[in-house]
Amino acid sequence: MKEIGILSDTHSYIDDHILKNLEGCDEIWHAGDIGDIHVMQQLQSIAPTKAVYGNIDDGAIRAEYPEEALFEIDGVKVYIIHIGGYPPKYTAKLKKRLSEVKPDLFVCGHSHILKVIPDPERKLLHINPGAAGRHGFHRMRTLIRLRIEDGKPKDLKVVELGLRAKI
Repeated sequence: MKEIGILSDTHSYIDDHILKNLEGCDEIWHAGDIGDIHVMQQLQSIAPTKAVYGNIDDGAIRAEYPEEALFEIDGVKVYIIHIGGYPPKYTAKLKKRLSEVKPDLFVCGHSHILKVIPDPERKLLHINPGAAGRHGFHRMRTLIRLRIEDGKPKDLKVVELGLRAKI
């Protein structure tokens, strides 16, 4: 069993509340728009971290992290990319890529909109953890925690981190 923390769109922002809510994770996955490398250093102090770069990330982050990540964890095939859309509204390029890699779990960011949607056509679970940072139009900052057990994602929990900005 693995406990996973999933976040995206930090846009250079990290705080103690994010870090506290990731404590106890076996791995952390960041779905892009990291913003500043110090975000990754903070996350890596909690647990091993996998990440992809997003559209706002500079050359230093792009040199450190790939555009997409494909890996297996405890029998679950995971595919992460920053811009992914959601079922059934994937781009033609992404539909092709999903058909090639056939993940069980597809994670993306970019929209700042938290969505967890089963995709029965592709037999996968789509996760967009929303935005953990303070830059953007989202109202509530969020991340997701879940367990990978017996080859399946289980016990998915949405963590609300607080309002993006004071109103």
